[in-house]
Amino acid sequence: MNTTSSNGLSRHTEVTFSASIDGTKQRYIEILPENFNTKQKYDVIIGLHGHGANRQQFAKEQRDECAAFRNIAAKYGMIAITPDYRPKTSWMGSKAESDLLDIINKIKNMYIINRIFLIGGSMGGTSALTFSALHSELIDGVTSMNGHANHLEYENFQQAISRSFGGSKKKIPEEYKKRSAEYWPERLTMPIAFTTGGKDKSVPNDSVLRLVAILKKLNPSILLINRPKTGHETNLKDAEKAMEFMVKMA
Repeated sequence: MNTTSSNGLSRHTEVTFSASIDGTKQRYIEILPENFNTKQKYDVIIGLHGHGANRQQFAKEQRDECAAFRNIAAKYGMIAITPDYRPKTSWMGSKAESDLLDIINKIKNMYIINRIFLIGGSMGGTSALTFSALHSELIDGVTSMNGHANHLEYENFQQAISRSFGGSKKKIPEEYKKRSAEYWPERLTMPIAFTTGGKDKSVPNDSVLRLVAILKKLNPSILLINRPKTGHETNLKDAEKAMEFMVKMA
């Protein structure tokens, strides 16, 4: 089904594909820029939803983080992709990782692609860091909003995470370490923008602050917007600033 928006993006398309890891039917939304031309080269921006949401969040919701995603995509004439990545509680486990690889390969085969940017909020912010640490060669810039960088210390949503990761952190700590960006700063060589809230109890910012301190010694293209009095949210201005940084530094 196709729909049309009025903010510089058009042709919203629901795409179904067969996941290479298990053959299940998975979905994402593709939003092409206005006046899209298959013969032109385009950047891609991928938006990863938060815990409890799905592909509709960054494609349609009016919350500031999602609006910023669409605004930046429209401003720079990007192809916008909003995947399910095993909704609604994947936290970038192995199946979600494989699905995102499938999607990237699919769009590279369909269109002429230049750079690929990965953004997300909350679970999506964490997942953007995880995927970029695992597949840094595919990602040209990252924006992580209200995510974390250390699954070994994170204590919330453990039932969902253990299902996604294939067991508890006590049983398979190596899987939790593998998916914790804080342990792999040398892989995060692309521009990265972070937004965090000092009063965020859902996804505390401690691990991100530690990661940023390390990354600033290795990577000159790092931006941190930390609001000490803010909770689990990023406002429109900060979200757009973070994504602008990511795009301009890439």
